[in-house]
Amino acid sequence: MGKSRKKVQIVILLMIVILGGYAIISNVNGSGGKPEVGDKAPSFNLLGLDGSVHNLDEYKGKAMVINFWGTWCKPCVKEMPALQAQSEKWKDKDVVVIGINAGEDVMSVDNFVKQANISFPILLDPNKEAIQSYGISPLPTTLFVAADGRIKKIHLGELDLSTLDYEIEQLVSNQ
Repeated sequence: MGKSRKKVQIVILLMIVILGGYAIISNVNGSGGKPEVGDKAPSFNLLGLDGSVHNLDEYKGKAMVINFWGTWCKPCVKEMPALQAQSEKWKDKDVVVIGINAGEDVMSVDNFVKQANISFPILLDPNKEAIQSYGISPLPTTLFVAADGRIKKIHLGELDLSTLDYEIEQLVSNQ
């Protein structure tokens, strides 16, 4: 009788471990996980180089191009002129380009932005909270978000000027 009781205890323990593992994995990959096309873009509160805290609510009603980048990332640096050009081209059509830097210090980011003549909002994500909530990997990653706050496209890797222009055109024409 003692052996069968021990077997039942082991089976129950195994089930608890399996269910616990399932719950953890579901929480990481499920509804709290990486947003996908069609999902609402996760909110954030990030300090901008302008000294203000920025969040998605301030861009409500505008289409957004949210670019996650780093100064050490060669493709990120290479696509910055295209992002700047598109920011200027579309700013009067309720499109905003937002750069979210991946965990670098203010001085490094500010020096890069000044040297590259970037005028669109650059936000700092020192603890990589936004990077985690968006499930960003690799850099650069760019999200195209419609005026209703829904993600319309996720582009992994470097963007060139024509692709960026096309994606913004699609974003604006479908509003």
